[in-house]
Amino acid sequence: MILIDGLRAVATMDDAGTELEDASILIDAGVIRWIGVGRAPVSQPPEVLDGHGLVAIPGLVNTHHHLYQTLTRVRAQQGGLFEWLRELYPVWATIDADWERSAAEVGLAELALSGCSTTTDHHYVFPSGVLGLLETEIEVAAQLGMRFHPCRGSMDLGQSQGGLPPDSVVENRDAILAATDDAIARFHKPESGSMVRIAVGPCSPFSVSPELMRESAALARRHGVRLHTHIAETLDEEKYCQKTFGRRPVEFLDDLGFLGPDVWLAHCVHLGAPDIARLAETKTGVAWCPTSNMRLGSGFAPGRELLDAGVTVGLAVDGSASNDSGNLLGEARQALLTTRARRGAAAMTARDALRLATRGGAACLGRDDIGSLQVGKRADIALFAVDGLAFRGAESDPIAALILCNPGPVHHLFVEGKLVVHDGHLVNVSEASLIWA
Repeated sequence: MILIDGLRAVATMDDAGTELEDASILIDAGVIRWIGVGRAPVSQPPEVLDGHGLVAIPGLVNTHHHLYQTLTRVRAQQGGLFEWLRELYPVWATIDADWERSAAEVGLAELALSGCSTTTDHHYVFPSGVLGLLETEIEVAAQLGMRFHPCRGSMDLGQSQGGLPPDSVVENRDAILAATDDAIARFHKPESGSMVRIAVGPCSPFSVSPELMRESAALARRHGVRLHTHIAETLDEEKYCQKTFGRRPVEFLDDLGFLGPDVWLAHCVHLGAPDIARLAETKTGVAWCPTSNMRLGSGFAPGRELLDAGVTVGLAVDGSASNDSGNLLGEARQALLTTRARRGAAAMTARDALRLATRGGAACLGRDDIGSLQVGKRADIALFAVDGLAFRGAESDPIAALILCNPGPVHHLFVEGKLVVHDGHLVNVSEASLIWA
């Protein structure tokens, strides 16, 4: 039993937006047992973690990533999505399990140090003859202690068949479906508090055949797992879909039965009003990737419009080769700033941005046991110090300061009631070994 005692502020992110001052949180067996002000209801003395000067928020939830890309940052610096992919696909065609381990260690560590307790990963590059890629990143997430939702991704449409990726990184459709079945059988844990859940993630309309999209959706629904893909990221993609399928990207997905409450989609930058309405109607979620979309010149996703329409929206750092960073708290700040740049200063609050990174992300991943600090929820808790130089002058609202001021590293991070980051350092992995590996 652990008592986080005397917190300066707690932003619970519950439905009422409850916030507490000088409050404490009691954790037992990976679950939040009590949150309140005053003496904790314990019969025996718990282990105490001093929370004075700290702000507690739910562990952040990252809804889209490509961990393997971490080792190819700052490449294709001037290219848009298609140019960037064409330059990097040949490099990614050389990945193996050692590459995957190093990339996952760095990428997941970076997320954890930003306060992220849960992340997905969309892994779709499986070079011929290379084994153990998905298994390796699952092992790394377990080693760090993070909650993990990897997608068994896929590409079956190479350049010889009119797709964008080289043929060397695409797979046979039957092999993809068999490997996806196997991943679900081996790793997916649907129970509350699960540390690993598998999703099905065909890559994109320009790298996956319509047949594989349909069969992937059917497979996911047979197993009761979630479904993910990229969509509507660039105008080039929209032109490709119009030319190839005679449909806009979201219309194309709709035709394939690839929308619904079990689906969340990455990017959704170029949407019309009918697209937004259809996402809301089908209860399809969206992983919003502000930094990546700006880095590649893709545009600005209509985050405010999606939220106003009732669409579930989470935040994501996207791959580290299209973001060059993995700071999810920083991504929340980007969402706030880009929305205000588009719609005015009143269009999004700091607390709106925090909700996207917590409750919104949990909903995208189909989780109702994380995303808020409430009795009975899993003890995924991010604690930030707000007494440093970056927060001098922000004493009037330490919760908003997490977003409006420089998004600093997390001080402590609990996942399932266990410390993953303590005093700003990883608990289970040596940071020095990651830097100098």
